[in-house]
Amino acid sequence: MAARPSLNEWQDAAQHFDWRGQKIAYWQGGDWADTSKPVLMLIHGFPTASWDWVDMWAPLSAHFRLLAPDMIGFGFSAKPPAYDYSIRDQADLHAGLCAALGIAECHVLAHDYGDTVAQELLARHNASEGGTPKLQSVVFLNGGLFPETHHATFNQKLLHSPIGFLVSRLMTEKRFRKGFSEVFGPNTQPDDAALKEFWALVTANGGMPAIGHKLIRYIAERRENRERWVGALQAAQIPLRVIDGGADPVSGAHMVARYRELVPDPDTVILEGIGHYPQVEAPDAVLAAFLDFHAVPHTL
Repeated sequence: MAARPSLNEWQDAAQHFDWRGQKIAYWQGGDWADTSKPVLMLIHGFPTASWDWVDMWAPLSAHFRLLAPDMIGFGFSAKPPAYDYSIRDQADLHAGLCAALGIAECHVLAHDYGDTVAQELLARHNASEGGTPKLQSVVFLNGGLFPETHHATFNQKLLHSPIGFLVSRLMTEKRFRKGFSEVFGPNTQPDDAALKEFWALVTANGGMPAIGHKLIRYIAERRENRERWVGALQAAQIPLRVIDGGADPVSGAHMVARYRELVPDPDTVILEGIGHYPQVEAPDAVLAAFLDFHAVPHTL
């Protein structure tokens, strides 16, 4: 792939593995023959896909062996309508992919829905549960680390309501564009080309509009599993950092304030004026904060 591939080139570069009878797309970056470079697993958010990392892919590939799956129900992976979508299953999927590739340990960079998947993986790591790769560090971008600070968007509230199945089916590109743009910073709004790409990912392989009301159950899961997933942050013995777009109405500076209250020795970076998708809105700033966390020399 070129340094900044098109969405079609990105799709063509996907590899695939079977997860419970479903076809899952994933990408590898960097030199996998160079085992001196650590593995970095990138975990995307809702409702998008691993494409979110595209603007950081090439520079990260210089320092890490990258692994980024589209979770089941997302992006270019299968989106079966009759499937029990859950955060724990998505964590199992990541662990299963690591096992299939012989990955015993890795660093994690996660965003949004992916933050919650990473919290579940961290809980397993803290408990030394088998079948899960050893985590070396975790960096969280904007996400609902604490259910009490997650401010759901209007579309998310509708999807999570009793009429969510109907809202999901009636989702249009126009409605998606409006709701999606609302979580970006005022000066870092996605352009028309980017919105077309995100909509293409949402509607690929049958489309999230058929299953959005099932995927959104993660909001309830966060409440139900708060003790486990917040406890995972508090009990962690590996390095953690939060890099957060402070202008995000969903999980911006208010979420970071809660993190600083509850997590021992909090390591946080706020990107002023940036919204919910810092890796899209300000990839250079995220990259700088991420590589500083890993003490990797870099130039932008």
